Amino acid sequence: MQVQRLITVSLLLSLSGLMSGCAEPASESALQNDLNNNSCLSADLVLHNTTVYTSNDEQWQTEAVASLDDKIVFVGSNADAKPYMCGNARVLDLAGKTVYAGFTDSHQHIEGVGRRTKTLSLFGIPSLKQTVSSIAEWADTVPDGEWVLGRGWIEREWTDQERFLNKHDVDAFTQNKPLFMPRADGVSALVNSKALALAGVTRDTPDPEGGKFERDPDGTPNGYVLANAMNMFRAIVPQDTDEYLKDSLLRGLQANAAMGWTQTQDAGMPYRIVDLMKDIHREGNMSHRIYAAVPVLEAQEMIKRGRETSADDMFDVRGIKVFIDGTLGSRGAALIENYSDAPHNGFMNRITKEALVPVLHDALRNGIQIQTHVIGDRAVRSLLDWYEEAFTAVPQAQWAQSDLRWRMEHAQVIPPVDQQRFVDLAVLPSMQPSHGIGDLNFAGDRLGAERLEYAYPWQSLVDKGLMILAGSDAPVEVGDPRIEFYAAVARKRLDGTAGDDWHPEQAVSRKTALKMLTIWPAYGAFQDELRGSIEVGKYADFSIFDKDWLSVPEQDILKSENLMTIVGGKITYQKSNVN
Repeated sequence: MQVQRLITVSLLLSLSGLMSGCAEPASESALQNDLNNNSCLSADLVLHNTTVYTSNDEQWQTEAVASLDDKIVFVGSNADAKPYMCGNARVLDLAGKTVYAGFTDSHQHIEGVGRRTKTLSLFGIPSLKQTVSSIAEWADTVPDGEWVLGRGWIEREWTDQERFLNKHDVDAFTQNKPLFMPRADGVSALVNSKALALAGVTRDTPDPEGGKFERDPDGTPNGYVLANAMNMFRAIVPQDTDEYLKDSLLRGLQANAAMGWTQTQDAGMPYRIVDLMKDIHREGNMSHRIYAAVPVLEAQEMIKRGRETSADDMFDVRGIKVFIDGTLGSRGAALIENYSDAPHNGFMNRITKEALVPVLHDALRNGIQIQTHVIGDRAVRSLLDWYEEAFTAVPQAQWAQSDLRWRMEHAQVIPPVDQQRFVDLAVLPSMQPSHGIGDLNFAGDRLGAERLEYAYPWQSLVDKGLMILAGSDAPVEVGDPRIEFYAAVARKRLDGTAGDDWHPEQAVSRKTALKMLTIWPAYGAFQDELRGSIEVGKYADFSIFDKDWLSVPEQDILKSENLMTIVGGKITYQKSNVN
């Protein structure tokens, strides 16, 4: 700002020199007084009298910020912000509130976030008995012959029985109605006998490649299906209309903005959804930015269409999402050694190496980011191998760009030797802190003490210089930045308790957690020069809460409220009592 003042003073002095033939030259002090009295620096929005955390190490904390159009024009003190508090600028006194660089959920599924607002959501129900009761009540509203649909059950949080649902739990009240209800992780599901019959699944049906039918003692599928076995049921569930999907997207956008997200990174957005989202963008109804990767099944369409981005950077499609293994909770994550509580080591054939390698080569040649779902240590190590082999097989002269920023999504079990390979190969870990504090309730049973030492190894990765891209995986989890931040810094259950084997040394500092939700996800989307921190010239994306997460007690983080979400200088969510 001082530079701007000096430039203006210099211009005025120059003009005074040109006019010296017809008037006495004005003194410099007089010109400076005239500047102070009459100057108004352009801004649309000024936030001041507050704590601003910029996520910029060069200027980590300040008091005020101003924006013009969709970009930041000032970051600094309250006193230096005064020249912007004029004209048509909207000036917000945010005393007692905290402004953060706009939060980014680095792994989400927005259509599912919106869908759960209008279907049966089983998320957060505390017992198996209550879960089955909720399904029965919902099924009672569904006419015979129509599908009973819902999502979100999670046995790890039940207080009565911690077991997977099966058809015997629901058949009695769904005899004439097929049922399909994915578990919260989205890679396993409950189906009933009616659905099994419609899909033609019997005792003689073999498990599909990359999937599994859990079975009763006589070999009959019991209604709990995993991974690729779910596809047989997805194929016969009635297809959603574009209107239904578009409504889900709009609901998801609104829900995310209310949470405080200014961008979500969608891990596996089919082109049908991509095109609907482009319609929403054209109509001016995007409440936050989206960075998307399409499913690997549509990889060739991605190669053909290439990267697609809007001029305002609200929507950017740049990646391919690959699925390798299952989840730890369902015992589908691919481990090097057997599970500690099961006589197998999971599976990782959701796509084969032979099918994936050509996709990796095409991605290198076309500048496409790869994002791969890996959870178990076998999946992590295999993908590191396959990434490295692709880097070697395709000469760098053929790469579209040298800065790849390929990612691994979830990456929950990483042996120390493979942690270093993330560094060596410049692979980015995209991790969900809420998964950690949820899964740690049973991870010890699944992994045993030795492997648990390198499960959810957040601080170990940060110590190696890696940037963790934090996200929620909503609708698998709630999709709340408060929970993700809290989980990263506390590594405790939401009630403040923790198990003896939760390795609190892997929790991160609050400054690190803030970067995990701001500048590091921006880097993971090739957008760190555009957004992710509060700096002059970057997009004016802000998340404003009523509490200072870097100083309040841990539990108060969860009690804080989002007051305002600002994307590109526009308020996309505002709590009614804010200014």
